[in-house]
Amino acid sequence: MHSETFHLPVDTPHDVLLSLIDRLNADDRFHGILVQLPLPAQIDEATAIERIAPAKDVDGLHPVSQGKMLQGEPTYLPCTPSGVQQVLLRSGYDPAGQHVVIVGRSNIVGKPLAALLMQRSIGGNATVTVCHTRTRNLSDITRQADILVAAMGVPGAITADMVRDGAVVIDVGINRVDDRLVGDVDFDAVAAKSEAITPVPGGIGPMTIAMLLSNTLDAARRYSSK
Repeated sequence: MHSETFHLPVDTPHDVLLSLIDRLNADDRFHGILVQLPLPAQIDEATAIERIAPAKDVDGLHPVSQGKMLQGEPTYLPCTPSGVQQVLLRSGYDPAGQHVVIVGRSNIVGKPLAALLMQRSIGGNATVTVCHTRTRNLSDITRQADILVAAMGVPGAITADMVRDGAVVIDVGINRVDDRLVGDVDFDAVAAKSEAITPVPGGIGPMTIAMLLSNTLDAARRYSSK
């Protein structure tokens, strides 16, 4: 794959970024475009994502991609949720019929992952509960999970007392603490009682990259079949 990275100054005006996206939309050398989030305060993230041509939305975050995913239509799936789904399937933990509790409701992970796992398709058919900052009695809910997904961006937020014995734990969080990368799960304590758990780093992060590459390959194939 050919790739180029466009590094813009932190004070780049909103219109300049949109102009760059327009230029890449029209450039046949590129089959996929990824806008690295988060963006500086002067740039509206939603507008920037919506500016990407849906055919090149390999990050799966454009409203068109999200809408098609929700309806179960073929589309580019958001990379981190898709990576979570593939980890479960390829590790022998099919979410079908399982109670999946997702802690976090971001547009990048929590919301699309919930939509993906409830689909009537391979890798779906789960019963999904989404928890967030306004959830009451969080521990009571997380202890009900067959599969627990931590995606709130708070280091060590999921402790051993919040996880039932034998649960499968997916840690999507990545936080820097004292020059170390840690997840949203108290790894050592939770690993002692869970059936399986993903590490940070080295767990969902590489899967996110893998799904981005998969979407890009799919985009190139769609372009060549026109």
